[in-house]
Amino acid sequence: MRYALINRFLLIIVILNYGGILFSQISPGDLAQPHAHLEGMSNCTKCHILGEKVSNDKCLDCHKELKVRIDQQKGYHSSAEIKGKECVKCHSDHHGRKFEMIRFDKADFNHSLTGYELLGAHGKKECKDCHKSEFISDQDIRKKKYTYLGLNTTCLTCHSDYHQKTLASDCASCHDFENFKPASKFDHDKAKYQLLGKHKEVECSKCHKTEIRNSVNFQQFTGIEFASCTNCHQDVHNNKLGKNCIQCHSEESFHVIKGLNNFDHSKTDYPLEGKHKNVDCKLCHKTNYTDPLWTNRCTNCHSDYHKKQFVKQDVSPDCSDCHSVNSFTGSSYTIEKHNVSQFPLNGSHSATPCFVCHKKESRWEFREIGLRCIDCHENIHEPYLDKKFYPEASCQSCHGESRWSDIQFDHDKTGFKLEGAHQKETCRSCHFKKNDLGKVHQQFTDLASSCTNCHTDIHYNQFDKNGITHCNECHDFNSWKASKFDHNTTEFILDGAHQQVACNKCHKPLLKQQPSYVLYKIKNFRCEDCHK
Repeated sequence: MRYALINRFLLIIVILNYGGILFSQISPGDLAQPHAHLEGMSNCTKCHILGEKVSNDKCLDCHKELKVRIDQQKGYHSSAEIKGKECVKCHSDHHGRKFEMIRFDKADFNHSLTGYELLGAHGKKECKDCHKSEFISDQDIRKKKYTYLGLNTTCLTCHSDYHQKTLASDCASCHDFENFKPASKFDHDKAKYQLLGKHKEVECSKCHKTEIRNSVNFQQFTGIEFASCTNCHQDVHNNKLGKNCIQCHSEESFHVIKGLNNFDHSKTDYPLEGKHKNVDCKLCHKTNYTDPLWTNRCTNCHSDYHKKQFVKQDVSPDCSDCHSVNSFTGSSYTIEKHNVSQFPLNGSHSATPCFVCHKKESRWEFREIGLRCIDCHENIHEPYLDKKFYPEASCQSCHGESRWSDIQFDHDKTGFKLEGAHQKETCRSCHFKKNDLGKVHQQFTDLASSCTNCHTDIHYNQFDKNGITHCNECHDFNSWKASKFDHNTTEFILDGAHQQVACNKCHKPLLKQQPSYVLYKIKNFRCEDCHK
């Protein structure tokens, strides 16, 4: 085995050194034009495994767009007929520059193997009719001179959008594969407007007009008004009976008139609901029943209780936005509607009764009642807190809307970073103090940052420097233990046996002092001062 490998290695060296002489004898023939750039002995291993056959993996290393399809189990090369075959079985090379590596009997080709069955008129088309570069969206595939890849199966890949994006792109939901006209699958009963009576006999073009749009013929199928009969039919009554013709007429015939004695008001533009059902007709139809009434606004009949608070551009909103026809008492104005107003209800505000904000006195007010926190809430921090920490007196700079006690404030902005045990304290424990009379007093801007401002100096000024005790020289922010204290930085360095002596052996409490405290600042360091 070892000698075989050595011989093979020597053969490679000979081939590389004398490639120009041997190539014409070793190569089976010229490569086809698409592979011409791979001509030459040094490129053999780009397609061939040394000493073996052509490799599928090497083919797919170059033909990446085909590999993607195979990995996705899509397309002709993933079909049961082709899957597992060697590429070279169908696409051999070395047959000359003009050899067609992609060739098959187009007349007998089973297109269903590609995953797209040719139905109807598609089966009569030539391959070249669909496999065009302009139908390929992938730019890399489009650059190829010969390819059947790159097409997707949507209709608009090959066909122009006659409906110009006014309808869904799934053409097959209305059309079959034989002809685009008529739309054999379309069912008008499933449309927004069902055809009833005489409407079933009307030609499509009578309602769906053809016009020129974007320089081409366009027939409109969507966006056609059909809410009222007068969208298509002339109102011979000149709107005296309203726009709802079916209150008297039917789709079967305009000449068949329904009796007015049993007039169904629900079929008009304004159905009678709630308390309106009990209102005498004459209270609304003051002259003739055929005279048009403007029912688009409640204020056409009812006075504006809110005195134009909701008027915008001289138009009052519909009362039904907040009230029902059953009674003006109460409101159907929801939190969801309030949340799209200038003041969304968040947190505890969503549980606050309407009258708390909107009826502070005898009259309901809904406009210009304020949007800032201080418009409803007392600013208890004025003047104790610097305004730079809550611009425009916005409580939300620190407080949440769910509970006042939920505080979100970056204390680093104050210049006093909260560390260790300080992070566990509430704001009130430092900033709200009781004075000698027991009254709570706020301290924010006037609160000093020295430790003794909040903590009792149990050393009674022994460690004062210029009137200030810097506790953090010995203590950290996690506990009162003097974890940072180093005796060797004092005037008396501990060495020898002194290192093993407990602190209280030298630093004793001064019991005669009131109050008593431990003496740490010892003035005399002679041996006889401690050793008798």
